[in-house]
Parts: sequence; structure tokens; C-alpha cells
Amino acid sequence: LSVPMATAPYEPQAPAAASAPGSLWALLTPLLALLDRTGLLAAPPDALERVADRLDQVAERCGPAIATYSNPAKTLASELAESLPVIWTEGDSAGPAGRRFVAALAELAGRPALTAELPEALAAHSVLLAGTLAAGADPDDFFRDRVEDAQVLHARVVLLRDRPAGGRTAAPAARELALGHDTPISELEPEEGGDLETLAELIATTDFAAVYLALASTA
Repeated sequence: LSVPMATAPYEPQAPAAASAPGSLWALLTPLLALLDRTGLLAAPPDALERVADRLDQVAERCGPAIATYSNPAKTLASELAESLPVIWTEGDSAGPAGRRFVAALAELAGRPALTAELPEALAAHSVLLAGTLAAGADPDDFFRDRVEDAQVLHARVVLLRDRPAGGRTAAPAARELALGHDTPISELEPEEGGDLETLAELIATTDFAAVYLALASTA
């Protein structure tokens, strides 16, 4: 007599988001150590220790227990709650951080976002800020039911800054363009440190912001 073996029902697991906080540095740190040993990249053990210290500092500033008014990640998430993030970056570390922020917003919060590097962003997004996505844009339709209409997303510039090449900066022109179109602007700038440290701080802070925005959208 044979008794058929019961099989557990197959329950597909949702793939982990590539931009999930915590996954990046768990994968990146061994790779950086390997590249340092092969001479392709300078990432000695003391530099990786400083990165770990910087990540700890960001976690202390941006953790869930820290109130919004003193938490840069919660502040940024609240500013982006009803906005289309237009992320402008300046500096070697800010560019990769901006691209990751766009990916994290899409994967974690389901939010669209745009990114471009300064100064090219000024020309690339000037028409966008002058159009219907501008914060001051509001069609003057007397018969439109403003109570039942869905919330319209308006652009908000997020300026991620690191040390600009050659010491020259396009930040004043960026602020002038955004505010000239009644578009609010948020700014994040890391503390002084090596390239890996500043990259880690920008990525960690924006990762926290993406998570808080995702939590707010599902609340």
C-alpha cells in the first residue's frame, strides 16, 4: 500500500526590490574590498570602516524614532508626498545617488521621478518646470470639481550636492530656475569626507526617505 506524499502548495515569493535599503551595501562592500585588492579601485579597509561609521551616523539621524523636524529623511519624504520629484545632482557622488533615488522611489514607493545632472538639468527640465507640472500651474476651470478631482502632482526639485568639479557650482542657477517657476526645492549635501563616505551618506539618506514615502502611501 502506497501512501501519496502530501505536497505543500507553491507560494511564489515576491522578488526583493533591488533598491531595498540594506541590500546595496551588503553586496557592495565585499565587491569594493575585492576591487581594492586587485588594484582596480582604492577602497582600503580603513575607508570601508569610515563608510560604516557614516552609515551609522545617518541611521542615528534618520531612524524611525527621530522626529520629522530633526530627521532629514522624514522631512524630505513629507515634502515629496504630493510631488513629482525632479532630482538634480552635482558632484561625483551625487550623480549615482540621484539615479539610485529614482530607482528606490519607483520600486519601494511606486512613485515616478526624474533625474539629471547639473548644469545640463537646467536646459533639460526648464520646459517641464514651465508647463502644467509646475507648482504654480492650476487650470482656471470654473466648473471643475476640485473636491472630487484626484490630486495633481506638481514638480519639486531635489538638489543633491557633493563637491562640484573645479569648485564651480550651478546651484545658484538651479535655485533661480526652480523658484522662478514657483517650484519648491529641497537640498541635501553630505558632510565632508571621502568619495565613498559622501556617496554612502547621500544614498542612505535618500533610501530612508523612499521607505518613509512608501510607508506613508500605504497608510
